[in-house]
Amino acid sequence: MVTSIQNTQVLLLATVLLAACLAKLMIRERALDVPDHVHGVPVPAGLTALRRSRGLNVGLGLGEGLLGLALLVTSHVSVRLATTVAFAAATWVVGELRAHRPDAGCGCFGGLSGKRVGVRTVLRAVLFTAAAVASLGAPLAGLQVLRDVQAQVGVVLLAELALFAALSPELSALLERGGFAPGRGRPPMPCERRRSPIAETYATLYESGAWAEHENLVSSALPLDVWREGCWRFVVFPARVDGRDTEIVFAVSTGERDRVVLSAFAQPEEAGAGPLSAVL
Repeated sequence: MVTSIQNTQVLLLATVLLAACLAKLMIRERALDVPDHVHGVPVPAGLTALRRSRGLNVGLGLGEGLLGLALLVTSHVSVRLATTVAFAAATWVVGELRAHRPDAGCGCFGGLSGKRVGVRTVLRAVLFTAAAVASLGAPLAGLQVLRDVQAQVGVVLLAELALFAALSPELSALLERGGFAPGRGRPPMPCERRRSPIAETYATLYESGAWAEHENLVSSALPLDVWREGCWRFVVFPARVDGRDTEIVFAVSTGERDRVVLSAFAQPEEAGAGPLSAVL
């Protein structure tokens, strides 16, 4: 049983590496526009330097593809060690992005990985590193496992792929690109009547360019006030600009599709004047 699990990890890692290679080569990433400071603290520029270079990104994708192919054709320990080091390094990078620049996305699967780096992305990287460590003792190469697939290998591989899909925000991005996003093909519900969970509002806000532009000015992670009027939900955060206390009002649309985020500054005494006066 232990050997079957180890052999399964070889197939899993080869699949992931080849998928990452294809995504990086075929789907370009959006241009990054992220601040140099977050909450007044400078962030390492090197974290996203790779993402700005198409050539380096393609090179990384090709390296992942070669490593995935090597896992399929050979069981040499050097290939397994290189895979383990690669996933351990990726886990460190994702952890740093989560801590310093979560809005930049991880770029793990090229342009599909543009969403905010969350706990799921970090957990996925940790599990892949654990799988790479487990694969060190696998006696067979990937193609050898495929030639004689055992029931145990198939069950474990399907379970791991299902877990991988559940931890991957890229899946929804892929469905959207293919036109299979939820709600496609039917008229959207009017935004003023649509139920908009607060979690959806925060997710839209944190992934927006308006938040990326002003995040370094926000002085508290907790909003001062949140309310909804019609097609908009307003979220007010305390901020500090040029040494003075102020407030930033974010207006997040509640539409079913193509939600946008607007922002404006307001003096604390003006915050109660109403949403339109604060944002317009």
